[in-house]
Amino acid sequence: MTTLINGDMLIGQTAVHGTATPFHAINPASGATIEPSFGTGTLADVQQACALAEQAFDVYRDTSLEERAAFLEQIAQNIVDIGPALIERAMQESGLPQARLEGERGRTVGQLRLFAKVIRDGNWLATALDSALPDRAPPRPDLRLRKIALGPVVVFGASNFPLAFSVAGGDTASALAAGCPVIVKAHGAHPGTSELVAKAVQAAVASCKLPEGVFSMLHGDGRTIGQALVTHPAIKAVGFTGSRQGGLALVRSAAQRDEPIPVYAEMSSINPMFLLPDAMAQGAAKIGSGFIDSLTMGAGQFCTNPGLVIAIDGTDLDTFCDAAVTALQGKAASTMLTPGIHAAFNDGVSRLAGASGVALLARGQTGASASAGQAGLFVTDAATFLENPALEEEIFGASSLVIKCRDIAQFKEIAEYLDGQLTATLFLTENDKTAAQALLPTLERKVGRILVNNYPTGVEVSHAMVHGGPFPATSDSRGTSVGASAIERFLRPVSYQDLPAWLLPTALQDNNPLNLWRLRDGALMQA
Repeated sequence: MTTLINGDMLIGQTAVHGTATPFHAINPASGATIEPSFGTGTLADVQQACALAEQAFDVYRDTSLEERAAFLEQIAQNIVDIGPALIERAMQESGLPQARLEGERGRTVGQLRLFAKVIRDGNWLATALDSALPDRAPPRPDLRLRKIALGPVVVFGASNFPLAFSVAGGDTASALAAGCPVIVKAHGAHPGTSELVAKAVQAAVASCKLPEGVFSMLHGDGRTIGQALVTHPAIKAVGFTGSRQGGLALVRSAAQRDEPIPVYAEMSSINPMFLLPDAMAQGAAKIGSGFIDSLTMGAGQFCTNPGLVIAIDGTDLDTFCDAAVTALQGKAASTMLTPGIHAAFNDGVSRLAGASGVALLARGQTGASASAGQAGLFVTDAATFLENPALEEEIFGASSLVIKCRDIAQFKEIAEYLDGQLTATLFLTENDKTAAQALLPTLERKVGRILVNNYPTGVEVSHAMVHGGPFPATSDSRGTSVGASAIERFLRPVSYQDLPAWLLPTALQDNNPLNLWRLRDGALMQA
């Protein structure tokens, strides 16, 4: 694969240098600009990309399961074939270390290959066949159901995962798997990385002989290019990972269209950790030091970062805090993703430090880089937290707040008070059974993933994973942006009544040529 970065956008099979406002990537460690210059797109570029996607849709969604799976596997191989140049450019643009980015590349490739398997399995089609009952009163017609792709999808690249949540990340992989053409609005923080990956996708489109409109990538401001994409009538769904402000702006725009469309926005979460009494009695120090490792991983720039700790006030919490403070004071500051994210983190920490009833426990080490994030740990009591909604706001970075509770009843009070979250964690032993059982129903209503005796950073790409949650963690709690079921966001059901055999889609034909598991007259069978 090519490692040449020209500063281009890709519209179908054409490389286009944007003619609107030029910009450069910024190295967050040094503050220096990185060549080349990138040109942003225009409304004409949006129109061209959307028109190509619309033209490609019917042909692409009608590709066979094997053709589509092979396409995703080719994208994965093309990304691998870029080699070290991809990691080197991503390191320059994000400040993330080599090992982290190599792992992220592996995750990106892995999720593409996972969706290739999902496609071949065919379970996502949700096929159902209800035989005609002509002698019943009233008669029942022959009815058959499958799911089909929604239509062209816009995906917004995320700042904190320049590979796994970006050009060929989970939203793109799941939309392509569903049969939807994708237009990516690349994130401005890593345009060179985005161009390299986009060329890998573009090359796969060509080698698999698919319509060129199956994939495009544009650069541009979210308030102009992003909004123009979301409001274009050809677009039928949106995938977004980013700030609550940005996500809600897209939700509003999508809802105000003549044809409203779904926006699957993953926005903000503080991921509470509930430390139950016996777990603390058995291992408060170990939990405290492990918590700091999770908090500071990747400079805290994970949407599953543990930003809230709830525990009963007393000697065990003191032990936890002592261990956490010691561990935090030994943590070097890591470079944050962009100067803007670094400035927002510092502002958030300053606001938290100045809040009434909040005390500083410790700060991590300072750093020499231009965007080094100095981690912070703070403490307050339950009454103060419950009286000040600002204390629940996400600070994107390595900052967390410990809440001292007078008793276990306040755990439930805090859980009920919290907004929707991506995750909640319980540290417990068998002796905490009663308290855990009392909390679980509330947590099921409040979060998308519940963990026990582990830390929320780290999201497995698998069939059983949910990376989503009630608002405002996401704009639609019925979906996930990670895992096999992410494909469901970009599908809709179609029922076929009394179609002749020669007109039926392959997945619904009587002889089951795809060898699918299907619901036939209410019974699940491979027939």
